[in-house]
Amino acid sequence: MTGHGGRRTQAERDAITVEIGYALCSAMFAAAVVAGAVAGPALLFELPGAVEKFLLRTALVLAPTLFAARVVSVLLRFRGRVVVDVDADAR
Repeated sequence: MTGHGGRRTQAERDAITVEIGYALCSAMFAAAVVAGAVAGPALLFELPGAVEKFLLRTALVLAPTLFAARVVSVLLRFRGRVVVDVDADAR
């Protein structure tokens, strides 16, 4: 968005759309990798019940947490980059 409160250009809207898509896809991939790494041994090997339950529950907590953290970090980094670009254009 421009520094004087105007409307976003089509290029800015497109950049935001692409960045949101990237944030969601990269977060989904990272969460799937972590969930697979944590829960994988419980699903592939015969482990004691308590260990299996612990690994599965840990994966169920870590995956959505990582997903949310990744989306927020990518979008905040993008927001900071947009603010810097707008400030540079204002000079």
